[in-house]
Amino acid sequence: MAEKESSPGGQKMYIPISLLWLVSIPLLSSVNSLPTPRGTLITCGASNAIASGDLKYVPDDGFTKVGNKATISAPNVMPILRNLRFFPDKSARKYCYAVPVVKGGKYLVRTSYYYGGFDGGTTPPVFDQIIDGTMWGTVNTTDDYSNGLTSYYELVIAAMGKFMSVCLARNSATVSDPFISLLEVEYLDESVYNSTDFKTYALGTVSRAIFGDTDSTISYPEDQYNRYWHPFKDENPTVESKSGVKMLSFWNMPPVSAFSSALTTSRGKNLKVKWPQGSLPESLYYISLYFQDSRTESPYSWRVFDIWVNGKKFYSNLNVTADGVSVFAAQWPLFGQTEIEMTPGDGIPVGPLINAGEVLQLLPLGGRTHTRDVMAMDDLTQTLDKLPSDWYGDPCLPKNHSWTGVTCSYGKLVRILALNFTGMGLSGSLPSSLGNLTSLTHLWLGGNKLSGNIPDMSSATELKSLHLENNQFEGPVPDWLGELHKIQEIFLQNNKLTGGIPKNLHNRSGLNIQTEEGSSATLYRSKRAPSSIAMEVLPAPCTSNPTGQPSRLFSPPFDHGSHCLHNLSAPTSPAGSVPFNCEEKPRVPKYLATPGKVDVAAEEDFELSLVSSWI
Repeated sequence: MAEKESSPGGQKMYIPISLLWLVSIPLLSSVNSLPTPRGTLITCGASNAIASGDLKYVPDDGFTKVGNKATISAPNVMPILRNLRFFPDKSARKYCYAVPVVKGGKYLVRTSYYYGGFDGGTTPPVFDQIIDGTMWGTVNTTDDYSNGLTSYYELVIAAMGKFMSVCLARNSATVSDPFISLLEVEYLDESVYNSTDFKTYALGTVSRAIFGDTDSTISYPEDQYNRYWHPFKDENPTVESKSGVKMLSFWNMPPVSAFSSALTTSRGKNLKVKWPQGSLPESLYYISLYFQDSRTESPYSWRVFDIWVNGKKFYSNLNVTADGVSVFAAQWPLFGQTEIEMTPGDGIPVGPLINAGEVLQLLPLGGRTHTRDVMAMDDLTQTLDKLPSDWYGDPCLPKNHSWTGVTCSYGKLVRILALNFTGMGLSGSLPSSLGNLTSLTHLWLGGNKLSGNIPDMSSATELKSLHLENNQFEGPVPDWLGELHKIQEIFLQNNKLTGGIPKNLHNRSGLNIQTEEGSSATLYRSKRAPSSIAMEVLPAPCTSNPTGQPSRLFSPPFDHGSHCLHNLSAPTSPAGSVPFNCEEKPRVPKYLATPGKVDVAAEEDFELSLVSSWI
């Protein structure tokens, strides 16, 4: 046996992000008894484990927390396809499964879909599928379903972490709820498809075929990875083989039964095979072809030929032996209908043959959010309750499918820039790792039921606004706030915090602070007195307010009157509006010369402070 690589030469190819080619399997199949493949086999929507031959499929409850279960009532459906999970939440950006994997390991991932009219309709929905941070392609099972078939999509990909996320998402063509029937994640040995750079690409299965006179699909146990090898037969003659090919002799470890038959032709003729069927999108493809000649080798029985793919030489002078041989290309350009042609050498006594083949499309990976950010967000999901349904998978990728409330940058490094979870009904506490979001500029968590201490975020040096108001945070106001040199807004009011704003923030210009009653924070400080100050009048809870007006404008000298001071801001100040804590009988700021009036000289330093500065 020999593994031989072909090269397409120096042609430049454009690589669009294309859809994974759709393949189909019958609804009924069978397998024999052998040890199960290494990995996770999931029957979606089921309540109990289901056996399919010697393969055991487990329920999906431990792998996803979103979606609803449904049962298919159609007859003659495999038990593992009688249940599914569908996803009715239209507000979610994606619906994800998280499957444990070995970081750096190579996996065959297969998603299967059988509609079965679970929602009372007649046409399956069209939607997208995502793996980790990569847009995998569009799921459209309409044609297969109309022919009584289930559809599957298959990808070979390396695990970037300890979990692999497989997600569904709505697109502009989605008119009903996305669904999934099966999810299989199976470990592949290191040698399989080892010529591919899996840090850059995944491989999407286009076709995996056995050529010749056979009607059965080969899978597990003949294929230890449970890959599907579908029969392919055309007008060419077929020949049976009784070889002793050893699976372990090939890097991709094809099943021995894939060599049991072949397409061939007579002496001196070219063998032409139009495969894969259908028109392929323009892209680069991984191609592996398998050959074996069971006849006794002799100078008069050599089977030597050249291989051409779409008119371009793929391999020269291939000598097929009884041990078998494979020829592959790691990146070969294909577009449209594909034809493989084998031309015999001069004087060769027998015609060419071909036993099996694989074609997989190279899918450029979409990247991954920075590991530090991913870990921090994973920790956040563990400490919070009542999470949005799309808080699974990569928090930023693919673009337009980030988690609800998460804004990211999409440069060379994908980083989290802002978290806006205002009023989302979240409860729980914040993890200490939240400070690892070192590119974070805005953190808005107001209007939830968050509790515990505020974690140290001094490492988030890009932070410009911190909104933690209207929660149940406890403990002291953090001293590290003074280390945030770019901070412009700090909202801490209506919590259970103690202490005051750090002193090194008192002289910070352009800072808008809203804090608890009893804390000390500078509202406005200037070397010049403002020409006017806007005072908002709070109608409630200050019952002493006689006007009921939302705001009034006062000019020096300031007329305090009996109104409740709610907000003070100078129109010329970048600090903006900062709330006071109201009382039934508002006290007089220490800078008021007499109750109700104050005269501020034009050159006098001017300062207004919160409750602790009142007299």
